[in-house]
Amino acid sequence: MALLKSGWLWRQSSVLKRWKLNWCDLWIDGSFVFYKTESRRDYETKVNLKATCVNVKSGLECPTDVCPPESHPRENLLVVYMRDGNMLILCANSEDEALAWKLTLMEAKRNPVFTYNPYDDTYQTVPINSHNAVYIMPNTGTQHVYVHRDSYDDNFGEQIALGLLAGMAAGAAMRSLLWMPFWFC
Repeated sequence: MALLKSGWLWRQSSVLKRWKLNWCDLWIDGSFVFYKTESRRDYETKVNLKATCVNVKSGLECPTDVCPPESHPRENLLVVYMRDGNMLILCANSEDEALAWKLTLMEAKRNPVFTYNPYDDTYQTVPINSHNAVYIMPNTGTQHVYVHRDSYDDNFGEQIALGLLAGMAAGAAMRSLLWMPFWFC
């Protein structure tokens, strides 16, 4: 998996509309990840651009009701429009950087991801929702293979809810079976 662009961006929170400075990574598979620090240990938000992004606007193209953080001009703004109607409002440190982010976001949104298989000399597309991706980085004569895995599962909450529901159903069935000998007395 290749990293298309990374750097500091201001991000406006959706509830309180406060500006926070985040380290951002944009991966070639369309994952746009926001971290608290440059060390990339704890991420705050992850957006899959290939599945959710509709459009990206920057600078004076942005709506007039969006205001940049203090000491930043309007030309530094970025607005990412999502399918569900929400907007991801960002601000770069310069107008050129905002334009570079916009072009890179648009490229990540529309381009498919291919992996190269050197054994049969073919390219294969990576599905949009792939969770495990292998990428190879050449480094002074030796090949290092890194496996990028997400540290969370998207349907973890659904699994817990189904487990609780199954446990309640099993408990109800067991409870009714315990009273069965008294029905025939």
